[in-house]
Amino acid sequence: MINLHRSAALSLRLACMALALSGVEVATAVDFSKMGVGVFVRKGAPKPDITTEENFKRAMLSAKSIGYNDPAAGAPVSLYLLDLFERLGIAQEMASKTTVFKQRAERFAPVARGEVEIGFNQISEILATPGVDLVEPLPDSIQNYTIFALAVVENSTNTTAAREFISCMVSPASVLVIKAKGFQ
Repeated sequence: MINLHRSAALSLRLACMALALSGVEVATAVDFSKMGVGVFVRKGAPKPDITTEENFKRAMLSAKSIGYNDPAAGAPVSLYLLDLFERLGIAQEMASKTTVFKQRAERFAPVARGEVEIGFNQISEILATPGVDLVEPLPDSIQNYTIFALAVVENSTNTTAAREFISCMVSPASVLVIKAKGFQ
């Protein structure tokens, strides 16, 4: 898994070349999918307009409260949001209305109960959680993706099964399911 920060792009092939010394079969490497950051609200609650960077900024400033996982625990979405709010010039305003969820298990329930107005997480996790609605992904100009990759490890005890697994995961039938779960 490679987390791309801001608009930086990193080729999986180049990353695998760097990892080849660690035993990854570079020729088998494929970019499997990517997952973006989404905004969520309590099920049935009004959804803020976040279709553009300016609308997102306005919605954040208008929000009564927001919440995300504890950045001190290394939560990638939260670390990205801290940087994003700084770049948008709203970090100070957001700090006073932010609830930091100390436990990962806490991140959806306060929004579902209406205690926190807006939450942030990876889209696949939002879609799988009852009690909340995905507003939508962050706008393209400020989106942050986690890239998921597949490759065979050279010292695998069953490289044939590993190759078959990769083939299955990138098949058209699997891609349909993966996309339905919020992956791109």
